[in-house]
Amino acid sequence: MQTECNPELFEFPRVEGHRVVASFDGGSITSEAGALLLGATDRVIGLSRRFAACFHDARRPEYTEHTVQTLVMQRVIGIALGYEDLVDHDQLRHDPVLATLCGKLTPRRSDCAPLAGKSTLNRLELSRPEPDRYHRISADLAAIAALPVELFLAAHSTPPAQIVLDLDATDDPLHGHQEGRFFHGYYDCYCYLPLYIFCGRHLLCAKLRQSNIDASAGAIDAISRIVGQIRKAWPNVRVLLRGDSGFAREALMAWCEANRVDYLFGLARNERLLARLEATMARAARQSKRRGKPVRRFKDFQYSTLDSWAVSGGSLARRSGPKMRPTHVLL
Repeated sequence: MQTECNPELFEFPRVEGHRVVASFDGGSITSEAGALLLGATDRVIGLSRRFAACFHDARRPEYTEHTVQTLVMQRVIGIALGYEDLVDHDQLRHDPVLATLCGKLTPRRSDCAPLAGKSTLNRLELSRPEPDRYHRISADLAAIAALPVELFLAAHSTPPAQIVLDLDATDDPLHGHQEGRFFHGYYDCYCYLPLYIFCGRHLLCAKLRQSNIDASAGAIDAISRIVGQIRKAWPNVRVLLRGDSGFAREALMAWCEANRVDYLFGLARNERLLARLEATMARAARQSKRRGKPVRRFKDFQYSTLDSWAVSGGSLARRSGPKMRPTHVLL
């Protein structure tokens, strides 16, 4: 950010007869030079350009100072540098590195800074599917959701034989009275509970959610969209879905079985599972004590809940008994 210093505040003693001088006439100074590497990456994958294409700009061009791509690049780089609050951009709009990355060193109008301030960026973030009088930039939500998968597909020169999609939900702590805040007992704080879907190091989905929901809420819709988009490009790829016990839900497992998606979910500890594993766990404990280091053991068996899993064939009737699913346990 641009430095503002008063040289009269500094008086240094002489050293061996020489004056020690603090000079502040070097022009605009920035501490964000590392962002140039982010700009080089963006030029290769075209992230800001492709993300900006997910918005429709209904503003009048003759009155428009900052393009959508400039606004997107400014906000993305700001977040990457740790400036999460929009108010930070009242100073960042003068930063020479951000201006360089956005390709806009000089404003068109004399009363404007090279980049946008917090109010203009706020209107971008409050964009909606249909523009109105005060929000002339509208977002194509379907295009935004599809973009991470498009980038993932473009990162591969040839289709892989198999991909592993990892589901996860984690806390996003809140420290004020934000809209939709709820207390989450597991994380012991007020938070949001976003849903993430990764394939290796590639982020395919990041969905902000309230925390008064089940961890798997919305997972079927997100996975259905992502798998459909991937199979359209790679029809023969094998898909494995992986998640912890928060995603071991009947509806999600049934969807996987109906759509040729393999899955590996954790199961919450319970008395019936512990009884099936008692002998194996005791054997592993003896071997670990004898060897003086942790021991890994695997066990396969058929397992079913008492009444929450559907019967074979997809029927929800309980008279035929619940559906048995293979269970692979790592100890």
